[in-house]
Amino acid sequence: MFRHVAQRRMLTPGYAVVYPNREKAASKTAKAIVALIMLISVALMLILIIGGWSKLQGLKPVDFIWCIAYLIMAFYIFTRWARGLLPITTGLAMLLLIIVVIAGTGAAGTSWFDRSNPGFGSAGLPADFLGLVTVLLIPVQILLIFFTMLAFAQGWNVEVEVPIDEAKRRGYHLAESRPSEPATA
Repeated sequence: MFRHVAQRRMLTPGYAVVYPNREKAASKTAKAIVALIMLISVALMLILIIGGWSKLQGLKPVDFIWCIAYLIMAFYIFTRWARGLLPITTGLAMLLLIIVVIAGTGAAGTSWFDRSNPGFGSAGLPADFLGLVTVLLIPVQILLIFFTMLAFAQGWNVEVEVPIDEAKRRGYHLAESRPSEPATA
């Protein structure tokens, strides 16, 4: 169907594939920072969702889905070096940044800080605290955008073929591979 796409990887016998950019300390640090910032974002969002549950309007399921998506993406970025999730994370962080700037400043009407006045009733947590958490999400999302783009530029996906001995010296655990035999009908 796709003529120019390799059907399977052709690996030189006696060689293994390694990812040299993943071995760098800067790449490992960026990966850990991205995952940590995503977990901090989830914690802050859950504080807002649960603490302001009685006053939130709509989008409660979307908030939980957003948290779950961040958790799943953080898992794959941290454990599997999923570089393709970094731009998606950046996009979601930009959307969340827009939402929290609007919510934190009260640009769309009422902010959490306005809800501390008489007549708004009580949310689970004090409205001023929820407003502070909303405003704290702004720098957290800016940091997430910065570090995901930094990590994306590191080229975690670059592959290099090296002799098996070199790959083992670098710490790669290689599965014993058998030579492939042609399929018989």
